[in-house]
Amino acid sequence: MAELIPGLPEEIGLECMIRLPYTAHRDASRVCKRWRDLVLSRDYYNERKQIGNTHKVACLVQSQSQSQNEFESKSVGIGLPPSYQIVMFDSVTQNWEKIDPVPKYPDGLPLFSQLSSVEGKLVVMGGWSPVSWEPVKDVFVYDFTMRRWRQGKDMPSKRSFFATAAALDGRVYVAGGHDECKNALRTAWAYDVREDEWTELTQMSEERDECEGALVFGGEFWVVSGYATENQGSFVGSAEVYEIATGRWRRVEGAWGAGKCPRGCVGVGKDGGLICLGELDSAVSVGACGVRLDESTLVTGSEYQGGPQGFFLLGQNGKLEKIQVPDEFSGFVQSGCCSEI
Repeated sequence: MAELIPGLPEEIGLECMIRLPYTAHRDASRVCKRWRDLVLSRDYYNERKQIGNTHKVACLVQSQSQSQNEFESKSVGIGLPPSYQIVMFDSVTQNWEKIDPVPKYPDGLPLFSQLSSVEGKLVVMGGWSPVSWEPVKDVFVYDFTMRRWRQGKDMPSKRSFFATAAALDGRVYVAGGHDECKNALRTAWAYDVREDEWTELTQMSEERDECEGALVFGGEFWVVSGYATENQGSFVGSAEVYEIATGRWRRVEGAWGAGKCPRGCVGVGKDGGLICLGELDSAVSVGACGVRLDESTLVTGSEYQGGPQGFFLLGQNGKLEKIQVPDEFSGFVQSGCCSEI
């Protein structure tokens, strides 16, 4: 087998390779097959992560420079639906960047699609067709190394407004939401991104439509609030927690404020407990959304219905610091996730 880097011992060559910045990975993959196999491998990602050569960015599902007021008016059938894109924010460099559109949807993502990230890859699931407004089962995976999309295996069934979270085991967990007939669901699945396979999990104890997902320290998938089919809009205060290690669910009472919609605004506090990001400050009291990064959390929202979208970094002192955003990245943020690349 040829040397990884000619003239260098194997272990030294590997040390050099894992210190490449992710922006150089695509070019490195074109050098030779061995380099390509290396930079695309799970071991390579884990080695980079272990030495601290990865960093976290916020990836957002964002309307293309449309206010939340425009979003809401169009959602009820006035005019055309908003067009959504995925953008990336690096809190270290303060840079904003657009990620290439999904080839199947060049004019905008499916409405209400869910975004997760596993091992430096973005995963887009479900949502409604931007043309027909019908639910879709599509799954797309974006590889930051190659900077391109691939279509994954469809979701097992159509569901909307479900909870999702990505875990360290390389899988994205999905639970709750509702089916095509607006029946709330209690079923749950896990998607293995590398194997491109779905595995059915045990069911939750109750239906949870419009719930929110969170991965809490310790390897637990939290499905927060939601409501049953017969109780439309009556959000419960409980959560169900899937223990990944044991494959069991447990119910947690009082985890959330009863009557409050959790979509997009569930955060995890310093103590590991859940917090409502919309209650941090009046500046983000409407449509709050948060993405936790290394030492800060990107929080977006408006001060009033139809108001301009504000962008803030929440530091360890618990205070919001406003950040300036280019106009092309100032649209309403529907959801987001942290990606370690």
